[in-house]
Amino acid sequence: MTSPGLARFQADFIQALTGHAPSAPAPWSEQPAFAVYRNTVMKGCIDALEANYPSVARLVGRDWFRSAAALFVAAHPPQDSSLFNYGESFADFLHAFEPAAELDYLPGVARLDRFWTESHIAANAPTLSAAQLAQLPPEALGACRLQPHPAARWAWFDAQPIYAIWERNRSKVEAQEDLPWHGDGALLTRPHATVQWLPAGRADCAFLDACKAGLAFGEAVEQAQVADPAADLMPMLARLLSAGAIQALSNPDTEESP
Repeated sequence: MTSPGLARFQADFIQALTGHAPSAPAPWSEQPAFAVYRNTVMKGCIDALEANYPSVARLVGRDWFRSAAALFVAAHPPQDSSLFNYGESFADFLHAFEPAAELDYLPGVARLDRFWTESHIAANAPTLSAAQLAQLPPEALGACRLQPHPAARWAWFDAQPIYAIWERNRSKVEAQEDLPWHGDGALLTRPHATVQWLPAGRADCAFLDACKAGLAFGEAVEQAQVADPAADLMPMLARLLSAGAIQALSNPDTEESP
């Protein structure tokens, strides 16, 4: 158990590292060596954010990004010694960040950058194939509960082409023409060793949302139809299976509704 004295020291140390005054005068925080260490830690956190949000950094430019990142680091110091996963709430920060108000698509782009990190570090699991799904009799298929793969991340954006903006900048593709300004969706998966992404329709996202919520296959299909009545559901399901977005059934006989 951490003693109260040690806990207070740790809290003061973190406060001083992020540029805030500790709760009590601390001679060590005034030492030149501590200032060097603080600057090193701050730079490391900013570097980690820039690495974790490359699409955002490319959109706004390095100087703008690092200035914003410094404010984020000061308000949200890392809670883990590994910075690979740092910056979970950066999209929320950008949403409330006044200098980014005119770039209202930026939080969505940051969300997809975060999806990439989450997909990359997610647990491994076998994916469900179309052949395995086809082995289920119709009554079992309608009642089975499919689960999204642990590495699958998806989102639908109603008003803006967030995925198209993100994909261009993540892939470092120079824009050849203006983007059509309408909603779109994204699906990120990692069926093998590498994160991959593809556009997702409104029905795709609704189906995956329903699966994540534990609805049976038949109900998930209904949710997809409600989200987009014009969607062709068989190609949609084939696309999700091909992308590795669905986890294999551990035991088809136990995946039915009670």
